[in-house]
Amino acid sequence: MVVHPFNRIFGLGEKDTDSTNLEEESYHPDEVIQVPVKNIEPNRYQPRSIFNEEKITELAQTINTHGMIQPIVLRQIDDEKYEIIAGERRWRAVQSLGWETVSAIIREMTDTQTASVALIENLQREELTVIEEAVAYAKLLEMHSLTQEALAQRLGKNQSTIANKLRLLKLPEPIQQALLAKKITERHARALIKLKDEEKQLNLLNEILEHELNVKQTEDRVATINKPKEKKKPRPKLKGVNKDVRIAMNTIRQSLSMVSDTGIEVESDEQDLDDYYQITIKIPKKK
Repeated sequence: MVVHPFNRIFGLGEKDTDSTNLEEESYHPDEVIQVPVKNIEPNRYQPRSIFNEEKITELAQTINTHGMIQPIVLRQIDDEKYEIIAGERRWRAVQSLGWETVSAIIREMTDTQTASVALIENLQREELTVIEEAVAYAKLLEMHSLTQEALAQRLGKNQSTIANKLRLLKLPEPIQQALLAKKITERHARALIKLKDEEKQLNLLNEILEHELNVKQTEDRVATINKPKEKKKPRPKLKGVNKDVRIAMNTIRQSLSMVSDTGIEVESDEQDLDDYYQITIKIPKKK
């Protein structure tokens, strides 16, 4: 049996005797055979959840013109059925062409091996969305009981890269879906992580989508939301003063409140001094 290079990375070179008890037909590891397209099933561990139909069509046109240059890789799961290990886009393309058979190489792999190859092949191609990539990392960590640092070494990536991707999986589902649909970027999502409250995250997501905020604008909004609110100084209690003074003070306060309702951030400070009340008002020049 020829060991797949991805298997060597994860120590999956030996055949698992528990993989299957089926009386499979014996194939040479590098032998290319023709397999009926209708007998092939997609990889159950495929990390890609979104297939670009336009690109599948383009690939189909290329295959129709030049033929299948690279066979797909399958494993046999019963007497007639096969599961894709690598090459699902090519399989989808020949399906659209109406081909009855497709060139394939048969491998003997366990579920863990099949999942690992599917995940790593897609990671190597760098065509996954950031959420699909994060899910792939999480599955590899779980399947092989690895630390983030160990996984990073095996994939030739920085540990911080993997950690940053995995943090995205802690975001609410609507934000993850927005990433999958490429409505927001990874940098948008990483800014939203800094908001600890889920409601605030979702509110800002809606604001990003509605007003098409760029990353810098999003980061600024996060900073504003997270900025600690200054405690307002207690207003002087108007006790022991004559009626006219109370009316004057309340009139000024109501006026300031009306100005604030227009959207202008008015700052005011009231002080109760020995002989008089002092009110300091700050009105920004720009709204």
